[in-house]
Amino acid sequence: MIRAENIIKSFGSLQVLRGIDFYAAPSEVVAIMGASGAGKSTLLQILGTLSHPEGGSLTIAGKDVLSLKGDALSAFRNKQIGFVFQAHHLLPEFTAVENVMIPALIAGVKEKEARARALELLSEVGLSARSEHKPSQLSGGEQQRVAIARALINQPSVLFADEPSGNLDSATKAEIHKLFFEMRERHGQTIVIVTHDPDLAKICDRSLFMRDGKFEDFSFSTI
Repeated sequence: MIRAENIIKSFGSLQVLRGIDFYAAPSEVVAIMGASGAGKSTLLQILGTLSHPEGGSLTIAGKDVLSLKGDALSAFRNKQIGFVFQAHHLLPEFTAVENVMIPALIAGVKEKEARARALELLSEVGLSARSEHKPSQLSGGEQQRVAIARALINQPSVLFADEPSGNLDSATKAEIHKLFFEMRERHGQTIVIVTHDPDLAKICDRSLFMRDGKFEDFSFSTI
C-alpha cells in the first residue's frame, strides 16, 4: 500500500532524513518510534504528501504521488489519505457531525449523504449522543474520536496518526488505541502511527525505531 525508497529531506544544512526506505502492507498497522528530533514527524508529513522530499520515490495505493501537483495532489490526499494529530484540529464553531462532514463536502459529496455517513461514523466511535455538541463541550478523548471519524469519512486507503494519544490520560489512551484497531477491522485502512508510547507500539503489527534520520534494524514483513 505504501512504498517509499531513499527518502531524503533537509532543512537548511541539517539533513533530517538520510535515505529512508519504508513499506506498509494493505491493512497493516505500523508504529514509528524514536527520540524527539529523529525525523519521525518529518517522515510522516512526506508520506502523507504534506511535505516534499529532496530525493527518493513514494507510491501510495499504486500511485506515484510525488509526480502529483496542485489540485491533483489535493484531490488524491482528500480521497486516499486520512490524518489524526495530537492536537485535534476541530473547528470550534462547528458541531461534531459538521466537523466530520467537512472532508466529504470538500470531495463533492452531497450534504445529506455526508451527514448520514458522518453520523454512522460517530456511532462507530461511540459518540452518537454527542453529534450536535461543539468541541468545547467534548472531552479530549471525545474530540480525538471525532478526529478519527473525520479522518475516515472519505474511506481513505491510508490513515496517518502523529502522537494521537499524546495528550490523553492512561485510561483514555487505551480506549483510543483500541479504537484504531477496531476501525482497521471495519474499514481495512493501512495505519501508520508516530508515537512515543511503548504500549501502543507493542500492539501494532510492526514497530520501527528511528535514530538520526534512519531506521535501526529495519525489516519488512507482509501481514
